Amino acid sequence: MFQLDDKFLADIGLNELPEEQKKAFLQHIYDELELRVGTKLSDGMSDEQLEEFEAIIDRKDDVIRTWLESHVPDYYNDEAFSRIQEATGLDVNDAGLRAEYTATKWLEVNRPDYRDVVAGVLDELKTEIIGSRDKILGNDQPAA
Repeated sequence: MFQLDDKFLADIGLNELPEEQKKAFLQHIYDELELRVGTKLSDGMSDEQLEEFEAIIDRKDDVIRTWLESHVPDYYNDEAFSRIQEATGLDVNDAGLRAEYTATKWLEVNRPDYRDVVAGVLDELKTEIIGSRDKILGNDQPAA
């Protein structure tokens, strides 16, 4: 996927941001990306799908376990589960790990295009940021 880090800032021309602003700016980008992706992904979903996904995101373990039993009963052996477990370092029985895996798998089942949606929204966001780069860096001030 992608990383919101110093390389991302360099790619969009904002590596000159003061160190104390980088973390806050990256968090703002993450929040905006999450909002926009969520809005696009929810288009065309039924109320039941939205409620189910919300329960998974809210880490309601009963909903997660029921969904897993129905769709991926052998999830411990799924390569995607192993990758998430390795990346997070969480114990294989951790509820948070189970929730992360279930959210990813749910999207694969219900919105198989979700990776494309994320990539498209990220590209749109990058274009907006690049267009506002001088303003963000404070370089758009008129000369005195």
